[in-house]
Amino acid sequence: MPKYIALLRGINVSGQKIIKMDALRTSLAKLDYGHIQAYIQSGNVIFESVCMDQVQLQDEIHQNILDTFGFDVPVLVRSQQEWKQAFENNPFINERQEAIEKCYVTLLSQEPDEGNMEALKSFHKGPEEFIKEGLNLYLLYPNGAGRSKLDHNAIERKLKVAATTRNWKTMTKLMQMVIG
Repeated sequence: MPKYIALLRGINVSGQKIIKMDALRTSLAKLDYGHIQAYIQSGNVIFESVCMDQVQLQDEIHQNILDTFGFDVPVLVRSQQEWKQAFENNPFINERQEAIEKCYVTLLSQEPDEGNMEALKSFHKGPEEFIKEGLNLYLLYPNGAGRSKLDHNAIERKLKVAATTRNWKTMTKLMQMVIG
């Protein structure tokens, strides 16, 4: 069966939308997904499914969470191959190994309009760097991500697409899990 990664946005953050990963795995098992694994409490789930329609998978998981936990949680699903490409195409890590601790990836739900990409570029005034490759926005925060104005909410607002962001440590661990 094909492997996928489901990325849930905005759960278990600041005491909001609390979902225990054991309960999430149990809930998703009702959808006939196989080999369900969760990584940390921030909504990263690896699973197998005979379904190859990622939009359908996103919708199923979204509805399952709404029905089971009562939370309207955005869900993005990436295939094993898409995850591998996102991992291998990181321009910051491939060129600067010291960037590992300061690198993040924003995974976009769809291709943003060119005008919205320009709005993001115009908004960006800090030392951060970003490069868009496909549906991934690779970010490098030389001074750390915590105080940057180029945060996840600003990216979603400017690009006008749903997205979720993961740090490189999480990207790496999920890569190991989805390949292993």
